Amino acid sequence: MNEKELQLMALIRQNPYCSQQELADGLGLSRPAVANIISALTKRGYITGRAYVLAPEDEIICIGGANVDRKFHVSGTVTPGTSNPAELSVTIGGVARNIAENLGRLDHSVRLLTTAGKDADWDLIATHSSPFMDLTSVRLLPNASTGSYSAVLDSHGELAIAMAVMDVYEALNAEYIASLERHLSRAKMIVIDLNVTKETAEAIRDVAVRYQVPFVIVPVSGPKMAHLPDTLDGLTWFICNEDEAETLTGVAIQNEDDWKTAVSVLLDSGTEHAIITRGKKGIMAGDRTTRSIHHHAAIPGVSVEDVTGAGDAFVSGVLHAAVMERPLHDAITYGLVNAAKTLASSYTVRPELTATTLENELEEYK
Repeated sequence: MNEKELQLMALIRQNPYCSQQELADGLGLSRPAVANIISALTKRGYITGRAYVLAPEDEIICIGGANVDRKFHVSGTVTPGTSNPAELSVTIGGVARNIAENLGRLDHSVRLLTTAGKDADWDLIATHSSPFMDLTSVRLLPNASTGSYSAVLDSHGELAIAMAVMDVYEALNAEYIASLERHLSRAKMIVIDLNVTKETAEAIRDVAVRYQVPFVIVPVSGPKMAHLPDTLDGLTWFICNEDEAETLTGVAIQNEDDWKTAVSVLLDSGTEHAIITRGKKGIMAGDRTTRSIHHHAAIPGVSVEDVTGAGDAFVSGVLHAAVMERPLHDAITYGLVNAAKTLASSYTVRPELTATTLENELEEYK
């Protein structure tokens, strides 16, 4: 056993009924990191009982993609039909996983539910992700390949084309979700991306409604809007971009009135809060209870290093504020600031992010 494993075993011997959070506090680690150490020790036979583990409560559960992202940074203009000189960077991604890491860095207890292959790509994801989220419920498949996303970015960091290998998420099905209902029923919030199938999204929505758990859907692309449940009733937050909103609502967003109309259609579809993002044009957000719909400008003067992950950072900032029961306007500001700082970073999830850092950045913005 390594040093941390030995220290954890010593704490368990002192108090076999201690919680994972107490162990985390004693070791100076995050609770998800402790959960992964416990899982490893259990598999190796050092731990045989579960008296020390209390049922997890107040987790934010993120369900969907966890990918290896490969980004090709073209030094000049992207020219189709020929070879383009580029630099390659490899990072960890996936909408659900990115949101989970953001929220984990913001001091929330997070569990990731996804499917992956038993391969080197998953090992890379697990190593990077485990300090910020609990991975013990991930479904690993021996004959599958972990999801991957390859993007070509121009010299301004804008996306030229992307390729996604996502067959593994067909196993992210309703049966898998049903086996984890005990976790979902006790969650503080459930967040899904639409890498899950329509049947799975329906099953998760049913669980969220049954146990009155706040439920969030974040689409990943226009085509995957087909994976939405038949109704948005029971949905707390629906956050999408312009293309995804047009696909769902049938409203061509060409001006601010169209934009507000699309948000109104989403609210009429059943969600409590609807947000449509349009990059530099900002966001439009609506609340079903008050029927108020307002535009929020993007933060000006941002030097864009890489657009990848900025949308996930926005969602995470909004949900971070929502969990703290901040009003809608404040939640939008949290999201905008986190997105702006992520745009200026070369990382998909910026490593300096903490709850304190974000609060300081909000004060600077104000």
